[in-house]
Amino acid sequence: MFRKRKCIGVGKQMETSTGKAQNTSITLEVLRERVDNMEDAEVIEYQTQNNKIFVLIFIGTLIDKARLNEAVIEPLRLCNYENIAACISVSKITNISTLEEAEKKLMLGAILLFDTIENQWCSVDLKDPTGRGIETSETETILYGAKDSFSENLEQNISLIRRRLPLTALKSEKFTVGSLTKTKIVLMYIEGLTNPDFISIAREKIKSVDFDQILDSSQLAAFMEDHNHSVFPQFQHTDRPDVCAYALGVGKPTILVDNTPFALNAPINFFHLFQSPEDYINRWIVASFLRIRRYVSFMLSLLMIPLYVALTTHHYQMIPLQILFVLVETRSQLPLTPFWESLIMLVTLEVIKEASLRMPTKSGQTLGVIGGIVVGQAAVEAGFASQVLIVLVGISAIASFLVPNYLMTKATTLIQFVLLILASFLGVMGIFMGIILLFAHLNALTSLKQPYFTPISPFYGKDWLDLFIRGPLQWMKARPEALHPLQKWRYSRRR
Repeated sequence: MFRKRKCIGVGKQMETSTGKAQNTSITLEVLRERVDNMEDAEVIEYQTQNNKIFVLIFIGTLIDKARLNEAVIEPLRLCNYENIAACISVSKITNISTLEEAEKKLMLGAILLFDTIENQWCSVDLKDPTGRGIETSETETILYGAKDSFSENLEQNISLIRRRLPLTALKSEKFTVGSLTKTKIVLMYIEGLTNPDFISIAREKIKSVDFDQILDSSQLAAFMEDHNHSVFPQFQHTDRPDVCAYALGVGKPTILVDNTPFALNAPINFFHLFQSPEDYINRWIVASFLRIRRYVSFMLSLLMIPLYVALTTHHYQMIPLQILFVLVETRSQLPLTPFWESLIMLVTLEVIKEASLRMPTKSGQTLGVIGGIVVGQAAVEAGFASQVLIVLVGISAIASFLVPNYLMTKATTLIQFVLLILASFLGVMGIFMGIILLFAHLNALTSLKQPYFTPISPFYGKDWLDLFIRGPLQWMKARPEALHPLQKWRYSRRR
């Protein structure tokens, strides 16, 4: 009575329909059934001058309707040739023989063309080219350098990379993932330069993705990462073609995903997350100073609030006497412990940051500035937070924004909360334990099977020239040893 009934899932249904498509011969009646109840689908018959009848089947929202008449209909009407390809010469024509291939072409923006006399099916590529144009990157903004960024058009993104690397050795392999979305994936690499192990690992990981919907490059990265439960990203997400061109040039493969403007570069290490495209545009001394400042800001955002909690809770004797007087005066009327005071203010800060991101651009900026000032001042006046903590929280929040990688910024927030809890129970010793565990975790991570903490562990001394500092370009004659490129030197001939 209460026995569970077996239901066919979406995956099984897709397999069943696919198997049926493979076994069913391609006929006009079957295709009419496939496009039935599709309001934007059209089935039209045309007759040529030599009395041949053609049937056109297409999805109106997927094709370029502006070119439909001039590229297909008029050439067919005026055609005196027996061959369809001879009539239509402005578009790509492909002969098709299976129903599965016909459905695939139809849903990718092609027109199915049926010659009733010759009983021949073919597809005319007339995909709608509309989409977002090339714009300036909003996630990796720089003052100097290229201003173009990727869009949701896969072919356009490939073109942006090939313009920067006009090489026949720049190869691109296409894959399709997602049983529902049929998302196109392109793996790009420079043949003869990129380590073949990286290419084979990336290729196998893409082929092993078994999921119904892949709508974004982040979803693809989730299936390709070596460690799914880590807070640290193991792929570099970027929407800048110059960053991808540089990654390809040093020996990394790049993965492009259709319908998303963000590409994936791998393998990466922990220190790549602190590098900015502007590092290679500024003078090397200025770029080195900016990079060191990012590392210092990262440490401040991690340790400033936990150290405040540890010192005010367990280690009063470590605070200088003048500063101790200020802390005692500001905390004398507070009802909360340093831990709860810090936790409430950090959570409030994260709420304000998230709300400012979800609001429209102008409203979000106003909310972030005014909300932080109003909430901080109100918390001090109400006696829920001290002035010292408000200053430290503000410095910590600003310092976290200096990390160029957004995913790394979110990881920093989670690590900060863990260190805060350890500091409340164990003091400074808890912070040291947390840092040791953090380094151990980083040392255990990999990206495309390559160590995540290179060039420190394992040690590659020559790669330190582009680690904490950005050395002069004239000194960076060799590609990173950690990537094991097939071409070590970056110059074409010895001098």
